[in-house]
Amino acid sequence: MSQKPKSPEALSAARAAIRDEYTRLSTGRIAAVITHLEMYARPKLPADPPDAPYQLKHVASPDLDWYRSLYRAVGENWLWFSRLTLDDAALTRLIHDPAVQVHVLRHANRDAGILELDTRHFPDVEISFLGLVGDLIGNGAGRFLMTRALEICWARSPRRVTVHTCTLDHPNALGFYLRSGFTPYARSVEIADDPRLHGILPRSAAPHVPIME
Repeated sequence: MSQKPKSPEALSAARAAIRDEYTRLSTGRIAAVITHLEMYARPKLPADPPDAPYQLKHVASPDLDWYRSLYRAVGENWLWFSRLTLDDAALTRLIHDPAVQVHVLRHANRDAGILELDTRHFPDVEISFLGLVGDLIGNGAGRFLMTRALEICWARSPRRVTVHTCTLDHPNALGFYLRSGFTPYARSVEIADDPRLHGILPRSAAPHVPIME
């Protein structure tokens, strides 16, 4: 049985309900859509290649300059800036908190990736930061890093593991998290001052995101 055509009034109301909405940003501001993801059961984790050239090391009480340098090396091209806005006292309180773990991925005698885990809201465990320097992306290092992250998280028997990514991140980041076993559960929008206009990051950072002055 065919459906009765909607009246012009009903069609107009339906179109209004799904109408795109735009929020114009002030000059000097950036916006990102954040996808929040979660995992409630330990997935089957892949075995490492026998000759995997990576090592993950926990860094207790990270030196602030070292941490900021690694954070920049990994995140500058994706406009990671939240940790860079913290003064020494605030950053120390955060990354020296016993419930926050900072790990470094080592490759070819250099620091090449970061993994930061937050258990301050246990039984939830958050993967706060997971990233690589640019030349390692797409070479298996990300899978190695995620496998180590999930091993560490699930060893704590959490209720769930969470991670968050945004539209400023690497274009393959969301797909990578989905393939790793995470399920999206919410979206939000973050609006902030462009860190390149305040000296937090160089103007050359994230060339794919235009500076609006």
